[in-house]
Amino acid sequence: MRIGIFGGTFDPVHVGHLILATESASQLDLDKVLWMVTADPPHKGEEIRPVEVRLAMVAAAIDTDPLFEISRVEVDRPGPHHTVDTMRQLHEQYPQDTLVYLMGGDSLEDLPDWYKPGEFIAACDEIGVLRRPGHLIDMPKLEHALPGITDKVRFIDSALIDISSTQLRQAIADGKPFRYSLPPDVYRYIIQTGLYRCK
Repeated sequence: MRIGIFGGTFDPVHVGHLILATESASQLDLDKVLWMVTADPPHKGEEIRPVEVRLAMVAAAIDTDPLFEISRVEVDRPGPHHTVDTMRQLHEQYPQDTLVYLMGGDSLEDLPDWYKPGEFIAACDEIGVLRRPGHLIDMPKLEHALPGITDKVRFIDSALIDISSTQLRQAIADGKPFRYSLPPDVYRYIIQTGLYRCK
């Protein structure tokens, strides 16, 4: 199988995530997309909701789509959590399959600053990069910093989806409309739990 690895904080998961995951599966011919909820993202400076809460929201969002599945690899493994270790563990779990790590264009440009980026690239069979309209990525520069990256990258073209989890959290806290930015079951979960100080 061809398996996409879609990692994120998902605090909360929103319709933009679902659209990007679906586009990735379609354009890269993926048989399955594993949603990898990040346990303790090192780059997040603000407080995030507990991982089990975020897992519950992702489960609610993807429950009815057989293409999608949650992976607890990062959640169940003791920290620190580095993506290269996650990919190695997934290769042990799926030894016969092609693993395609999905990321945004901004993350691709930041890749030289990741933990052991060369080993991460080697651990990926392919790297699917969600490219925003009009966003140009300097691949020769990246190739110079990380030899071999060009052969791994597969670009995914998708419409610009101007939704962010940060903006959603603020809208909920401020009592502003947010319903249609979320999958219906995630909206209901947030209303029922009062998450993000929802009124």
